[in-house]
Amino acid sequence: MGLCISSSAHKIQDGHEAPMSFERSEDSNGIQMHGSLYSLEGSKGVNQDSAILYQGYGLEAEAFCGVFDGHGRFGHQVSQLVRSNLPSLLQGQMKALDQQAIAVAEDDDSKNHIDRIETESEDSEPSKKFHKWKEAFVSSFKVMDKEIKLQENLDSSCSGTTAVVVIKQGEDLFIANLGDSRAVLGTTIENGIEAIQLTTDLKPALPSEAERIRACDGRVVALKQEPNIQRVWLPHIDLPGLAMSRAFGDFILKDHGIIATPDVSYRRLTSKDRFVVLATDGVWDVLSNSEVASIVWEADSAQAAAKAVTETAVATWRRKFPSAKIDDCTVVCLFLQDKLHDHVVPVKI
Repeated sequence: MGLCISSSAHKIQDGHEAPMSFERSEDSNGIQMHGSLYSLEGSKGVNQDSAILYQGYGLEAEAFCGVFDGHGRFGHQVSQLVRSNLPSLLQGQMKALDQQAIAVAEDDDSKNHIDRIETESEDSEPSKKFHKWKEAFVSSFKVMDKEIKLQENLDSSCSGTTAVVVIKQGEDLFIANLGDSRAVLGTTIENGIEAIQLTTDLKPALPSEAERIRACDGRVVALKQEPNIQRVWLPHIDLPGLAMSRAFGDFILKDHGIIATPDVSYRRLTSKDRFVVLATDGVWDVLSNSEVASIVWEADSAQAAAKAVTETAVATWRRKFPSAKIDDCTVVCLFLQDKLHDHVVPVKI
């Protein structure tokens, strides 16, 4: 089992750097950490992003990666709450599904069980794994949202967070996405590296998302000063103007189409796949998928990759939008294979 420890990252506050903590992991047996995470606070106030890179997660030594972009007055607290609790909730749901499967298997007198076994034998192993992870993701996200609502000292009516989570288990990636953070895969091609987007940015502008919101009497309207940004509003009040269509928290809109049900997907890795990058929208607003993949691929080491992307994103914000407030930028990089020029020293706990 891997153990979570604190790792040094940084944030920018009023032009100065100050330390902050994010979760990282090294395995207790000295397994090398082939990845990194880094965050830089923007100019909008407290950094509301959170992130985790957890290697040795679960009974089968999976890797758990996640970024969480908080919003609203207490968004930073919501994102931290999700980062701290979602991994264990997901693990608990997986164990519950295992126990349920054992109970069903022991019921040899059940005709439905016999039919189910015959059906499952026709399915591929990755397909069965995907359906199990999907059920665990959906149920754990639902429980997480309820836990947020039950927090007595946290008003999350107009505060919430996105979440994009990637689980690596052997040669399989299981991805769950809630909101507009993003996951990208870097895979080698003849002339370098290619970026493959693993998630869809779940925003109100998507026709299927807008349809669901409007069916619940929510309004999807862009402000005159931001004609390209669709936002979600209450039926008869110009509040709160959420720029994503799914999120943890934001309970004022949960009866009007905002849901905490993740979009879950699966990808089988190949020998050409090199790394996965997860980042909050502050990065993707100014850098393309290909630009991020190139920065990661050209980084001096796996440990330097997330920092390189984050610092480039902040510099690009300042160059492209010198008068705008910079968004928080947070990146997690997980390398699927060793970088040829990477020299990692194993850390034992």
